[in-house]
Amino acid sequence: MKLPMIDKKQRKALSLVLLTGLALAALIIFFPGKNKSTESADTVAASEHKEDKHDVEKEGEAIHFTDEQIKSAGISLAKAGPARISISSQLPGEIKFNEDRTAHVVPRLAGVVAAVPANLGQQVKKGQVLAVIASTQLSEMRSELLSAQKRQGLAQLNYEREKKLWQDKISAEQDYLQARQVLREAEIATQNALQKLNAIGAGSASAGRLNRYELRAPFDGMIVEKHISLGEAVKEDAAVFTISDLSSVWAEISVPAGSLDVVSVGREAIVRAAGMNSVAKGKISYVGSLLGEQTRTAKARVALDNPGMAWRPGLFVTVDINAGDSEVSLAVLADAIQTVDGKPVVFVKNGSGFIAQLVVTGRSDGKHVEILQGLQAGVSYAAAGSFAVKAEQGKGSAEHAH
Repeated sequence: MKLPMIDKKQRKALSLVLLTGLALAALIIFFPGKNKSTESADTVAASEHKEDKHDVEKEGEAIHFTDEQIKSAGISLAKAGPARISISSQLPGEIKFNEDRTAHVVPRLAGVVAAVPANLGQQVKKGQVLAVIASTQLSEMRSELLSAQKRQGLAQLNYEREKKLWQDKISAEQDYLQARQVLREAEIATQNALQKLNAIGAGSASAGRLNRYELRAPFDGMIVEKHISLGEAVKEDAAVFTISDLSSVWAEISVPAGSLDVVSVGREAIVRAAGMNSVAKGKISYVGSLLGEQTRTAKARVALDNPGMAWRPGLFVTVDINAGDSEVSLAVLADAIQTVDGKPVVFVKNGSGFIAQLVVTGRSDGKHVEILQGLQAGVSYAAAGSFAVKAEQGKGSAEHAH
């Protein structure tokens, strides 16, 4: 069969029809896909925006408390504002003997211990006998004193006789002057022997007890160390007793370099001991001018009265040193600060309850806490009882988790 011939005009019309069909096919294929993709993207974006909005609302969500609930929970409200904060430093320390009232008792004479009436921990009075030592050196010293006293007595008699003879013009003046010179030398020898004994605290002795040396307490105090026993041979420089007057003690403080500007002589300090109810007040009496090579701290001390013997040497203490008061522009009560997720917050009052407000804190004296960021002056917040608000917030977080 022979196909009819298509002229030029017909070919042009057919081409136009084909192009139109292709264009319509392209619109059908590509346009619905584009709309579906756009719709999907818009849906995801809307969903994400909704989730972000939910998170924001969750962070700013109020912890609902009615006025009755606030009252029943014991929550008190306060307003943020300026306050006076006491600046203080808390430093470690240890109770030490008052070295001005502590003595290491030494015999000052070598000998053998004949008696030890004093015991460790005993309270002694000034001049009380602590130990008795038999000393040959002391016997020789006392013998020297007795001899000097005898010579002095004889020289005194001879002087008086020569003086009378000279006055009666029976003997020459030279004999009188010579007798006076001998008397003066005898007096000097006696004084010298007596001063030797007084220097060691021995003094004269009764007949037959020339070697008996009595070691006595230098002042009222307690025997805190004892290194002597009956029959023991002791040296003249052996510290056989340590006596301390515990009616006053020192609290020795370790002061780091950063706290030296706070610690100064005359500043008041409060001393506390862990596990004890005792609290003592005193003043810093000494601050060291050098830092320890190992510890890099300076030594300071507080003198404390200790009438009840509660502060025992060796007891570890903490020392609060007040450096004065400082005005801060914004502060809250210390009870208002709570920790949420490891960060300090203050529960600010709003119409329906409280909102946890993150804050940046500064100095504190235990009563007030300085607020550097996060609050404005005049806002109401939960002070005493703020832990109840935190507990309620914890319940709400648990419910959201479920």
